[in-house]
Amino acid sequence: MKYVILIQSNPQSLAVWETLSEQQRTDFGLGHLRLTDQMRDAGVLVASEGLGDPALATQVSVRDGKTITSDGPFAEVKEHLAGFYLIDVADLGEAVAWAARTPDAGYTRVEVRPVLDMSEWDL
Repeated sequence: MKYVILIQSNPQSLAVWETLSEQQRTDFGLGHLRLTDQMRDAGVLVASEGLGDPALATQVSVRDGKTITSDGPFAEVKEHLAGFYLIDVADLGEAVAWAARTPDAGYTRVEVRPVLDMSEWDL
């Protein structure tokens, strides 16, 4: 079963980040690299990425058949998706165990959410 581990940036995580030394920040980043390798070695990793700043985002909508784009978020956001791990594991318990190993879980919360299986849907 596929699960996504969502890592959010929020006021709590940013406040903690500001208290970390340069070495702790380096260790934090290396922790993510090690976890990615461990997931890959265990055969559960489907994909893993960190995401750019929301100010670099492009909003897309379609109205009357026309694509409309605008830069960045419309309002100042206090929380945004900072990265994710997409894993394929046996059950929620295993997904939670992997989520608990993220460096972020030691400072703030991470979210584990099942991926919808649409393979059986009729088109």
